[in-house]
Amino acid sequence: MEQRIIKPGENYEGLDEWMKDKKKVLLVCDASLPFLKIKDYFDAREEKIVKFDDFKPNPLYESVVKGVEVFKSEGCDSIIAVGGGSAMDVAKCIKLYSNMEGNGENGSFLKQEIVPNAIPFLAVPTTAGTGSEATRYAVIYYEDAKQSITSESFIPETVLMDSSALKTLPLYQKKATMCDALCHAIESFWSVNSNEESREYSRRAIEGVMEHMDGYLANTEEGNVGMMMAAHTAGKAINITQTTAGHAMCYKITSLFGVAHGHAAMLCDRVLFEWMTVNADKCIDTRGSEYLLGIFEDIGKALGCKDAVSGAKKLQEIFEKLELDVPAADDSQFEELKKSVNPVRLKNHPVKLSEESIDMLYHKILKHINEG
Repeated sequence: MEQRIIKPGENYEGLDEWMKDKKKVLLVCDASLPFLKIKDYFDAREEKIVKFDDFKPNPLYESVVKGVEVFKSEGCDSIIAVGGGSAMDVAKCIKLYSNMEGNGENGSFLKQEIVPNAIPFLAVPTTAGTGSEATRYAVIYYEDAKQSITSESFIPETVLMDSSALKTLPLYQKKATMCDALCHAIESFWSVNSNEESREYSRRAIEGVMEHMDGYLANTEEGNVGMMMAAHTAGKAINITQTTAGHAMCYKITSLFGVAHGHAAMLCDRVLFEWMTVNADKCIDTRGSEYLLGIFEDIGKALGCKDAVSGAKKLQEIFEKLELDVPAADDSQFEELKKSVNPVRLKNHPVKLSEESIDMLYHKILKHINEG
């Protein structure tokens, strides 16, 4: 499916065509909505809008079930998601489960076969980071366990790129979400699942981040628009390949130290890239180590450098320029981190990682608290 990208236009006239034949729209939105310009558009059409915001970051399955109940009881015929990754994930799952049997109790939606539906679905991302509006993945939690949901059928068919949503983001969140987009593109580039199409998306996304970084951090219109498109393109890349070790290693950093997801991903990938350039002999990609070294060269060039080595240094320089903190871990935390990595994620990674090398990398990624 080729997604349709629309722009707001004057007073969101770009939305009017999509809205005109909809009878009742379920608006899945997070806490950012009251601060967004688009809120006025929805307020002016309140007779058509049913707002659903009864969920939190890392959304629960039970919240999705509530959303399905609202969708059905209010007679909704379409969905708009406004927000970051959590809002997108909730809206995706509401779309997916709305034509399933039963009321979803006892996790029954998770156990049923997915049957695609044609419910109109429009996404309005409010960060330039996750690229969730372009992917076939969603994450929710049931009984404290992460549930990774995959379906091509819940990719929004239309995306509204509203750069005004980025103007009110705190600077730290802007930095972290940009890092997430950059890490998506880089990890997709070197993934064992990459193909010609995904690598082109990765290259364009990296170049887009580099071109628009300064303007985006300065909150210019051009910079914000460019970064949104770069993040979307990175999302299209990981939709093909999925992420790799950088993301597998970053999740526990987020939970242990409270840093944003993109910040944690950048902590990992800035170390992984350099380490991989001198450990390509451990390549597990069937295309071989010479192929992988060529990919590293391509990543370096997309970052605006002459080769892979200078590209890895550039990634470190970007991290330092953003003035993001490096957390400090004690021995027990390093042990916890080492054991936290999901082996499934490592299947996508092109260089073999042992438990010892993961431990060594974590010690390079984080500061070490000397308990002596």
